[in-house]
Amino acid sequence: LSKQLFNPCAFAYGVPSVDAPTRRSFHVSSQKSSNTYHGTTILCVRKNGKVCMMGDGMVSMGNMTIKPNAVKIQRLFPKGLPAVEENAQKATLVGFAGATADAFTLLERLEGKLDEFDEYPGQLSRSCVELAKGWRTDKYLRRLEASLIVADESKSLEITGNGDVLEMTDGVISIGSGSPYALAAARALMSVEDMSAEEVAQKAMDVASDICVYTNKNFLSYTLDDVGDILA
Repeated sequence: LSKQLFNPCAFAYGVPSVDAPTRRSFHVSSQKSSNTYHGTTILCVRKNGKVCMMGDGMVSMGNMTIKPNAVKIQRLFPKGLPAVEENAQKATLVGFAGATADAFTLLERLEGKLDEFDEYPGQLSRSCVELAKGWRTDKYLRRLEASLIVADESKSLEITGNGDVLEMTDGVISIGSGSPYALAAARALMSVEDMSAEEVAQKAMDVASDICVYTNKNFLSYTLDDVGDILA
């Protein structure tokens, strides 16, 4: 019986030999599963003495809508103050995009940092920096997949898992799958003097929900008075 030999030179020129072993392709296995939760749209606008944070309510998995009215914006009240409307101006607004469990883990960490630095001026910036440091360096926290927007009466910040704490200079911040559309629309509307922060946020979110399939029109919003930078 004749024996066929494997010719290694054939692969060098892109021509497999007759008895070349079948190579397995990893392109299919590397694709993400359809059972992954997609993003949302959270927008924060600071304009004309007001700061408004608004988010949609859609939760989707693959090509299915799981829930249309999820709450993706929370108010964190200072330590010792009851969570009532009379104390709403002193609350910190937090909006999140990403895995819900991961986001609430970060919310608990942030609330702890806010309580820890409650007596210091500019507590929001310091608390966010400390959260970002832990998020980046801790071997468990770094696995969390979420993004946060945090705002109080003086600052609006974005926190990412890369250790970034970003403050936008134009008063507009957005995260989530529809954030490019909401951000572009809000920036375009910021020059309209007669529009309030709430109106800019509402119109920009309408634009985002019309374009992004993972954003619906069940909006939830909170508004604070903008007192400016307390350290200025």
